[in-house]
Amino acid sequence: MPGADCTIERAEERDLAALSQLFDAYRQFFAGHREIERSTRFLADRFAAGDSVIFIARKTTEVQGFIQLYPLWSSWHCRRIWFLSDLYVEKSSRKSGVGRRLVERVVRYAHETGAASVMVELPRREPHLKEFYARLGFVPDALFELARYTPA
Repeated sequence: MPGADCTIERAEERDLAALSQLFDAYRQFFAGHREIERSTRFLADRFAAGDSVIFIARKTTEVQGFIQLYPLWSSWHCRRIWFLSDLYVEKSSRKSGVGRRLVERVVRYAHETGAASVMVELPRREPHLKEFYARLGFVPDALFELARYTPA
């Protein structure tokens, strides 16, 4: 099975140095920002506050990818919703099943935590992600289309 040679585990603060490198590469890839100090501080704050859940894919001691979730709440369902914010796989490990395994772990985690759903943003500039997530059971929301307000 592709990607089977890695382990998926919940990241801990001791993973911060390796995770920060990948997170910074992720920010560079998607947002054009490469600021390792800011990336490290952001992740350190998430660990300190306990306000996100991060899973990492590791092959031996090397971190190959990560996925990060943030909790939301559904008033309609009176249950948690997980917002899948970030998924990134090291370039050398792409197309090996690592990303799929990370998403599958999130789906299991949603079941384990009794979540109503997992939501994911799909960047318009990455249309292949729609198919990737569809293969893993994600479907377009039938009730909501999201809009965004960005303060100046």
